[in-house]
Amino acid sequence: MRAVLQRVKQGQVTVNGEVKSRIGTGLVVLLGVAVGDSVEDAQYLADKTVNLRIFEDENGKLNRSLLDVGGEVLAVSQFTLLGDCRKGRRPSFVEAAAPEVAEPLYEAYVDAVRKKGVTVATGVFRTQMLVEIANEGPVTLILESRREEKSGC
Repeated sequence: MRAVLQRVKQGQVTVNGEVKSRIGTGLVVLLGVAVGDSVEDAQYLADKTVNLRIFEDENGKLNRSLLDVGGEVLAVSQFTLLGDCRKGRRPSFVEAAAPEVAEPLYEAYVDAVRKKGVTVATGVFRTQMLVEIANEGPVTLILESRREEKSGC
């Protein structure tokens, strides 16, 4: 799995002009599920998401986690994170898991974050969405559930 975490003041998902999900301070997580990913990958990324120290303490240092600040998560499935742009001019998505595999693993990630006591809002799987992100810092990080070499744009 690949996740892009953005520290935010707020985030929201709109579908067909209607706001479906909204969070305040926390993280917007764009999550891509790869071929071969498992529930263990989802649990690993969930643990990293809630415990990564990327929020400022009273001294302005990045020493506080999502749990420490009582932040929320807006989790949005995004298969395009697995796009390979090394050849040609159109990304290849062969590394992205099929929707029937990806959706339960996306849900496993969401459930694992919730079980850690974090409020989670979600996007709408397999739907065209407008994702609004008020990135704070800006702080943006990429997490991988496996250390093997991954391709990217």
